[in-house]
Amino acid sequence: MHNLHVLTKGKERCTLHMHPHDAARLALVNGEVAHITSRAGAVEIPIEVTDAIMPGVVSIPHGWGHNLPGTNLHVATEHAGVNTNVLTDEGEVDPLSGNAVLSGIPVAVQKALTASDQHARAE
Repeated sequence: MHNLHVLTKGKERCTLHMHPHDAARLALVNGEVAHITSRAGAVEIPIEVTDAIMPGVVSIPHGWGHNLPGTNLHVATEHAGVNTNVLTDEGEVDPLSGNAVLSGIPVAVQKALTASDQHARAE
């Protein structure tokens, strides 16, 4: 569904939903990029501050991450988003079903470093 222009136009849909209280506590602003880390990996994603989510919880939509080599989806690659599977822990399995745990993953959220921040750190 991300490879059809009509379904990808408009506002960015692959965003980190975060409650306004959490954004204020972490000094994060709507639209800036957040660095999200879990035990298994990390992603960077634009922040969408919204009171439609509970404080203390963040949400990233699944089904994105179309920027891997060999992806032959022209429109989807232009709106790649992030692959939330990078954050999942291969060691966490639901004991009843045996399926991988794909939600409720503990993460840390912070402002992503800009290119100038990274350059300053290197000096």
